[in-house]
Amino acid sequence: MRPLKLVRSRTVVIALSNIDTDQIIPARFLTTTTKEGLGRHLFADWRYLADGTPNPEFVLNQPASRGCEVLVAGRNFGCGSSREHAPWALVDHGVRAVISTEIADIFRNNALKNGLLPVTVDEATAAWLLKHPGAEVTVDLAACEVLLPTGARAAFPVEAFARHCLLNGLDELGFLRSKQADIERYEAARAGA
Repeated sequence: MRPLKLVRSRTVVIALSNIDTDQIIPARFLTTTTKEGLGRHLFADWRYLADGTPNPEFVLNQPASRGCEVLVAGRNFGCGSSREHAPWALVDHGVRAVISTEIADIFRNNALKNGLLPVTVDEATAAWLLKHPGAEVTVDLAACEVLLPTGARAAFPVEAFARHCLLNGLDELGFLRSKQADIERYEAARAGA
């Protein structure tokens, strides 16, 4: 996992509320246990027409969205079933942070464990972002704030352990491995007791 400290990016906006995990990555694409390649199926039912060609009306298919690492969405993003494939697809597509006023708990937990930063902001900040697609923002995980091009700042909460892991590019197993020497010392001391 790449460390996530600071994301400077234009935003891509999907101003819908209640975007569920089946819309993020439809169930028919859940046959894989690897993360690679899932980005091409991100929002597949909205992103592609019935014949499989890209829907030119969908925001991710528009040239202005290329390279955007921050997705801004309406309230209750990531609701629905628990599937790690949803954050996997977003990260594989290049998204590093999702901003909303409300992010579903299970999605939030899966995102944090898989290198995607779920950012909840106040109503005024969200309203500004939703009205200004393509705005250049800075998401600063070290400071736990979003900086808007207007100079306004919005704080956001992140649980301390998840923040540590994201800042250092660690998943839970990577964190445990980073403590290997401490674990071995503890085990050796217990074995001799």
